Amino acid sequence: MKIPAFKASRFQSFDLLATLVAVVRSNGKVLFANSALEDAVGTSRRTIEGSSLNDFFTEPHLLGNALAGMASNEFAALRYDAWLKRLNHEPVPVHVIVAQTERVGEIVIELLPLEQQVRQGREERLIDQAQANKELIRNLAHEIKNPLGGIRGAAQLLQMEIESRDLIEYTQVIIQEADRLQTLVDRLLAPHRCPHVVGDVNIHEVCERVRSLILAEFPRGLRVVRDYDVSVPEFRGDREQLIQAVLNITHNAAQALAERIAAGDAEIMFVTRIARQVTFGKQRYRLALELHVIDNGPGVPDSIKDRIFYPLVSGRDGGSGLGLTLAQTFIQQHHGLIECDSEPGRTDFKILIPLP
Repeated sequence: MKIPAFKASRFQSFDLLATLVAVVRSNGKVLFANSALEDAVGTSRRTIEGSSLNDFFTEPHLLGNALAGMASNEFAALRYDAWLKRLNHEPVPVHVIVAQTERVGEIVIELLPLEQQVRQGREERLIDQAQANKELIRNLAHEIKNPLGGIRGAAQLLQMEIESRDLIEYTQVIIQEADRLQTLVDRLLAPHRCPHVVGDVNIHEVCERVRSLILAEFPRGLRVVRDYDVSVPEFRGDREQLIQAVLNITHNAAQALAERIAAGDAEIMFVTRIARQVTFGKQRYRLALELHVIDNGPGVPDSIKDRIFYPLVSGRDGGSGLGLTLAQTFIQQHHGLIECDSEPGRTDFKILIPLP
């Protein structure tokens, strides 16, 4: 069934939406399917248009009943949950919104993947959390820095005035601890102080640099596997920041793999892919880089799973709890995001960065 040109142009704005949208007649015949729906079901728009949208659901009668209610003017809008079929994939749960248009015989069907809603909610929380962390770190670091300098200076003056070796040892402890705290404050402020040096970045060169650094530190018992998509293009970014972000994640993974390294079967994998028509950070992007850092370690402890990107939160004794916070900050400065999916035996840190 060929869609008249005037109708196709009238519906083209739906292609800008990240949600799945179809325009159907009251009998379920599809007049228009947007690109997001096309991608989701794995079928071309030409195939979808003219067919019955009911057939794309595991329970087609639900949509049939909704459309019948629309036709009889029982309601102007309806919501329900259903399962959308996908070519060569398992069905996906969706929230269906059925609404009438201003034109008789045309009905708009909007499909919101439930897993997408959950993911978007998680991403929004990560972004809000990172922004809150940023403000907290800046304020806290500045509040600590000034009195810290005073404490160190006072200890140095006191050390010059006393002669007792025991008392000098105490002043040295004060000075050393002040220096340690100063180093911590400097690390907290580092991402906000350093200029953003932008150039052409090849993500595989970044991964190779990190790989060489990690294998130099852990030369035995650890294997670093690469699964690269060579079609990933270069993009504009700060190479050093990206190296540091990937290194922080990978170094955390290597430290979590201590027992497997001792056993000789530890593995970290770098996987790069191009994601298409993705939404994150409340925006939709035509193309995005996906970089996965996957390890076969014990997984992130449940007690800190929801807080791993918070500053000073660490699952390891002696850890500073800054590595992932700084990594998230660096990636967000590239308009990207880091997500974590972890279970015993497999932890996957996914970096998403928009591509031009």
